[in-house]
Amino acid sequence: MNKADARKLLECVKSNEINIEEALELIEDLPCKNLGIANIDTHREIRTGYPEVIYCEGKTIEQVKKIIQYMLTKENNILATRANQEMYEAVKEICEDAKYNMLGRTITIKRREEDLTDSYIAIVSAGTSDLPVVEEAVETASILGNRVERVIDVGVAGIHRLFSKLDVIRGAKVVIVIAGMEGALASIIGGLVDKPVIAVPTSIGYGANFGGLSALLSMLNSCASGVSVVNIDNGFGAAYNASIINKL
Repeated sequence: MNKADARKLLECVKSNEINIEEALELIEDLPCKNLGIANIDTHREIRTGYPEVIYCEGKTIEQVKKIIQYMLTKENNILATRANQEMYEAVKEICEDAKYNMLGRTITIKRREEDLTDSYIAIVSAGTSDLPVVEEAVETASILGNRVERVIDVGVAGIHRLFSKLDVIRGAKVVIVIAGMEGALASIIGGLVDKPVIAVPTSIGYGANFGGLSALLSMLNSCASGVSVVNIDNGFGAAYNASIINKL
């Protein structure tokens, strides 16, 4: 339930379209629902504008299936991140229209059509190896109701590839830059645009990359003033923040 749903419910009670007992049934799971294996935050969309997202890593297949089975009763759009193929197959048994992005490891279920924003989020990656993080960001931003433009494989080893895409990048309301290795692309784009840049370091790189730590430190030490940084491989976190900015 979001604020629009809550307002509509109150208006229906006020106009006697539904009675108080019926309304109570509709809100009986607020503010949370304890499933035993999880405590679902059914109040989150009213508070923050977005429903709870399921982080699947560390959960069993049955736990993911049970959580989604309950969330389906609320007719909200559902996003599950870091999901594997087996989890998707189990969810498909209870929801035929579930979609799986194998590269981004996301399960999405659309129950409500969101009005897409007029403005868009540009998601820029340094290399093709960064695409799993790109896809997680794309799926997140899209299900939250944002238009998205991808700009792929424009890293600093061939910086000329970036320049032909600058009009797309500069036209965005917010830019997500995803890069591994030394993570320099975020600083370069931060010095070329007048929009917020959210940098995502990835774990892509050889030994001294330290699983993304070198890119993380480079981005944190960026000399470009408009760059903020999320955690290593956190395409979801970057897209969630970008969505908030894009809808301001």
